[in-house]
Amino acid sequence: MALNKLKIFLEMIKVEHTVFALPFAYLGAFMAAGGRPSFHDLFWVTGAMIGARTAAMSLNRLIDRHLDALNPRTANRALPRGLISVAEVLFFIFLSFALLFYSAWQLNMLCVKLLPIAVFVLTIYSYTKRWTWACHFVLGFADGMAPLGAWIGVTGSIDLPGILLGLAVAAWVAGFDLIYACQDYEFDRAYGLYSIPARFGRPAALSWARYLHVLAVILLAATGYALALSWPYYTGVVAAAVILAYEHYLVSPEDLSRVNMAFFNMNGYLSILMFAFTLLALLV
Repeated sequence: MALNKLKIFLEMIKVEHTVFALPFAYLGAFMAAGGRPSFHDLFWVTGAMIGARTAAMSLNRLIDRHLDALNPRTANRALPRGLISVAEVLFFIFLSFALLFYSAWQLNMLCVKLLPIAVFVLTIYSYTKRWTWACHFVLGFADGMAPLGAWIGVTGSIDLPGILLGLAVAAWVAGFDLIYACQDYEFDRAYGLYSIPARFGRPAALSWARYLHVLAVILLAATGYALALSWPYYTGVVAAAVILAYEHYLVSPEDLSRVNMAFFNMNGYLSILMFAFTLLALLV
């Protein structure tokens, strides 16, 4: 019974999508170390990342459960169907924040001091769609904290390269969230929810996403320049730009049938490739 509940919970939070953010968190850790970080730092950066993402996704599903029940795209999720209870989700949220807090404490005191900001952003995101179309940027900021947090976890300081990498991830995530949000254009407008597609239309949203992804590529290149990384890193940046261009080729305001391919497959490839090329650059 417990294992079945755990399986339902992991499916609910889409644990497999950790592949988007975890490589960028590792990117921050490896860049901060100028190579391979210590096992201790890498272990607790991983713990903090898992705790933060699990808490954020659980809160999102919990806070949005009534809206999810009304949306045909999300009505099949675990909470609307009653496959898992509110109390059980709250229990997992408590465990996730406990892991985040303990991991931060194992890293350094600056991580501990910055925890209230992280918890606030992770919690407030799910409410922002109720009052501002800028909700996509809040999500981007939340994910951008992952590589910056990893940088701080290793160095104990806030430095320009870590900030640039965090901003790059923020722009990347906000951009693909705009693409993903186009699916809920009609639902958001019908129920008075805020998003850029609902406020400005799908064509404008996809244009904003393109601009954000161009900015993400520029910021990735700027991160490499700030760290004086060697040529393999910039090969990764070019590969990321190509993947993002293909991602935008897959979707249009009139045809969103390939959104899942653009959202899940392409972004997973991007994060893994960027980590691989960065690791090669650091080793070279």
